[in-house]
Amino acid sequence: MFEITPWKPISELSNLRKEMDRLWSEFFGEGEVAPRTETWVPAVDVSETKDAVLVKAEIPGMDPKDIDVSLSGDTLIIKGEKKEEKEEKDENFYRVEMRRGSFQRAIRIPVPVDKDKIEAKYEKGILKIKLPKTEETKPKQIEVKVS
Repeated sequence: MFEITPWKPISELSNLRKEMDRLWSEFFGEGEVAPRTETWVPAVDVSETKDAVLVKAEIPGMDPKDIDVSLSGDTLIIKGEKKEEKEEKDENFYRVEMRRGSFQRAIRIPVPVDKDKIEAKYEKGILKIKLPKTEETKPKQIEVKVS
């Protein structure tokens, strides 16, 4: 099962430019390196069992209250914001690589699910979402009788 994600060349060029500007500033030592805030996309794994569709999203360092999970039609939406830690006045950065800022993932769910039984848990930086299939979509075992 593969998901097609639209290519956004303008966004990618903008991110490339920001990264190049940051690298040049670091290389030539032009003042402090400001912490990055940008849109980022967490990695996800989507799998299916006979009873449910399972989604795991890698979102380290988040507070669960800053994560929003919703289902709109057949699309699961995960969004939130990884907030910047409180900056110390006497702190000068040599390197800033940790991702910050808002994110959003939209994942098409290939089968009908029971919206009232969806569960989401966040543990050790991994958001796990279980979307139980409706009874109609679960495989039904048919007994073969001997006559």
